[in-house]
Amino acid sequence: MQIRGKAWKFGDDIDTDAIIPARYLNTSDPFELAKHCMEDADKTFIQKVKKGDIIVAGKNFGCGSSREHAPVAIKYAGVSCVIAKDFARIFFRNAFNIGLLIFESEEASQKINEGDEIEIDIKKGIIKNLTKNEEYKVKPIPEFMQELVAAGGLINYAKQKFSIK
Repeated sequence: MQIRGKAWKFGDDIDTDAIIPARYLNTSDPFELAKHCMEDADKTFIQKVKKGDIIVAGKNFGCGSSREHAPVAIKYAGVSCVIAKDFARIFFRNAFNIGLLIFESEEASQKINEGDEIEIDIKKGIIKNLTKNEEYKVKPIPEFMQELVAAGGLINYAKQKFSIK
């Protein structure tokens, strides 16, 4: 499976408040949350991002509170995945639980610029920067985690796995 999209670049320590500000947590509607995705980091992000685009960030992406709303807002904004040097532990778990792909790569995090066209081979763990004609390796996502994401998250995965309606 491959992902292809335009890179949107953010810095280090992007916390869950920057991803989805607390003032919008009075709803759990994923489409409403998406309207405010990254609003406090870039007020125009949601007007610019297109389905399939990719967020690229520095270290400690998703730090702060453990709100599941953050990866939900990113996913429903149409972002296909997030690449960062590393992720806050709870954000990492929440992302996979709701079916949002994330990749850790210090090299990609540093070398990808905003606007670069990126292609990711999930199975091989290769990020291609088509704009710069460069490749960066990432640890491939384990098969069961890929299944989790493909199912749309943990709840859908469990329903499919155990034939729950």
